[in-house]
Amino acid sequence: MNRPKVNEEYINWVVELKKLISSSQIKASLSVNREMLVMYWEIGKSISEKVEVMKWGSGIVEVLSKDLKKLFPNQKGFSRTNLFYMKKWFEFYSVGEVEFEKVQQLVGQIPWGQNIVIMSKSKDTKEALFYLNKTLINNWSRTVLNHQIELELYERQGKAITNFEKTLVKPSSELAVETLKDPYKFDFLTLQEKALEKDIEEQLVTNITSFLLELGNGFSFVGRQVPLEVDGQDFYIDLLFYHIHLKCYVVVELKAVDFKAEFAGKMNLYLSAVDDLIKTEDENPTIGLLLCKSKSKIVAEYALRGTTQPIGIAEYELSRAIPDDLKAQLPTIETIEEELELVKKILQREDEDTKYRTN
Repeated sequence: MNRPKVNEEYINWVVELKKLISSSQIKASLSVNREMLVMYWEIGKSISEKVEVMKWGSGIVEVLSKDLKKLFPNQKGFSRTNLFYMKKWFEFYSVGEVEFEKVQQLVGQIPWGQNIVIMSKSKDTKEALFYLNKTLINNWSRTVLNHQIELELYERQGKAITNFEKTLVKPSSELAVETLKDPYKFDFLTLQEKALEKDIEEQLVTNITSFLLELGNGFSFVGRQVPLEVDGQDFYIDLLFYHIHLKCYVVVELKAVDFKAEFAGKMNLYLSAVDDLIKTEDENPTIGLLLCKSKSKIVAEYALRGTTQPIGIAEYELSRAIPDDLKAQLPTIETIEEELELVKKILQREDEDTKYRTN
């Protein structure tokens, strides 16, 4: 693209940007990431305003990129693509009802790469603020952040059916609600949809790091099949966790079937037993999480209405749903088994031929 017709205006603009960048370089010794992001924000704002007011068109970004690279040959970040990201970044947070100062404070505390991911993959500023907060609190890498967005954490967080408002005091009840999700996605497990509870449990423990990541920040694993003796009877908790922020134990029960009302009654017993046998006086009441293959929202709400212990009910997914049009193109289990058997026979034949030639 040729340089803008208003050459004097463009030159003055580049001089202003040069001062901004030089000033940021001096301050960067104090806080490299924050100062860089403040600079990116101001550059993005300037590009957005100039393109709008001067009617130069988006092609000006390529010209600006070349000039900034010449002025700052040893500094990265002035590629055409990155300048467009700066412009888009500023414009994304400049629309809608969002506290401008809050945004600037948040975006300045996480790396530029994570900022790009959040801006590019969030539907609106509300969702973006959610992932900005989560990234800051959990110190997510770009890979983990991408994974959480792909698993639609924003849509699932705080969506489990619970009775926490009636069974826990504030602010513990609010924090507990936000701690649980619905559904939980166990796509890291190598299991079929009809897997048994014990198989799911075994793989969750084997993949405990991935499981803790899906559960969320604050969970620590205590044990599996934890025994409880109540009046001479033995009971076993599927999975027991401790939540360091809620300061309480969390009992997780897996059900490879649809939710049934009696599950809540049994969980109620487990929670009472843990409170009496394991919990200390300075810890908060134990919370229960029932993970079922599916649930009726109405049945779940009715089942929790009369319970005295804090319980949450959510679904789990072993794998992401495959679109119907894609399913039709995939081979059946029988076909895969036949092909594997054929490969096995071919390998056996090759092995026999090799032995024959050797002899």
